[in-house]
Amino acid sequence: MSLTKETIEDKIEVVGTYKAVQVRTATVVKENNIEISRSYSRKVISAGDDYSGESAEVQAICSAVHTSEVVAAYAAYVASQVED
Repeated sequence: MSLTKETIEDKIEVVGTYKAVQVRTATVVKENNIEISRSYSRKVISAGDDYSGESAEVQAICSAVHTSEVVAAYAAYVASQVED
């Protein structure tokens, strides 16, 4: 009996006005190369967040969509929510 565990980023989405990047990670457990379990976790990377620890693919997407204009607009939006 051989058990293996693999973690993969199986879905990356860009959503909303401020280009939040959602990353879904699947954890797959296999026994003798047959999948016996799969679970998911999700995280969101907002404009202005540090994404240097992410995979090269996620970094490239964040770099493309989190322009200085988007980061500034999101920061202004967050600031306006705090003031209310």
